[in-house]
Amino acid sequence: MILKCAIVDDEPLALTLIESYINKTPFLELCGKYNSAVAVVEDIKGKDIDLLFLDIQMPTLNGLELSEMLPRNLRIVFTTAFDQYAIDGFKANALDYLLKPICYNEFLKAAHKALEWFEMKYRTNTTDENDFIYVKSDYKLIQVKLDNILYIEGLKDYLKIYLEGETHPILTLNSMKSMEEHLPSPRFMRVHRSYIVQMNKIKTLDKGQIVFSKTRITISDSYKLEITAYLNKYIL
Repeated sequence: MILKCAIVDDEPLALTLIESYINKTPFLELCGKYNSAVAVVEDIKGKDIDLLFLDIQMPTLNGLELSEMLPRNLRIVFTTAFDQYAIDGFKANALDYLLKPICYNEFLKAAHKALEWFEMKYRTNTTDENDFIYVKSDYKLIQVKLDNILYIEGLKDYLKIYLEGETHPILTLNSMKSMEEHLPSPRFMRVHRSYIVQMNKIKTLDKGQIVFSKTRITISDSYKLEITAYLNKYIL
């Protein structure tokens, strides 16, 4: 598997160094390099990029802010000279965090971590038997079958996973962004900042709201076009 990469860093020396590391790593292919986060926002959307090596501290738009604007299938390895950003990088669901000055050994470890992530994702998407995810809850690892999920609710740093036939949801420490990336689309779609819904479980729509028993989930304006386009394929 070859991972297509891009670099974002406002320091010319750091940009050149990471470029040299990518060029000497057989499973990485450099497809773009940028000296500011602003330059990336529109350009990268039209490119098939798997992995982004992203500096955090940059003027105008920093790396953490940029990470919220990127396509959900794009994975990030943060690079920075300041270790206080490590927790923020974790919250942004980065694959790894490299502290400058970056040696090739540490870079290669992060690259292999990214390769393993993409290989696992590929196997999951191509194997029918793996129609499930594992989530951590109450110090346990719980297998959740995708077909049983009705919807997922985001509560700050936690998620509630509501299952068909179950009275109580599973509570897990995770982010909406991370969960959205691991669920197959368009089978699962974000309908609100705080909700992901399994589309084939929707039985009733009422005045812009998805109805699950006593729960009503409002489809927010930012997702209406995408949701409407999906639903229109099945309206007679």
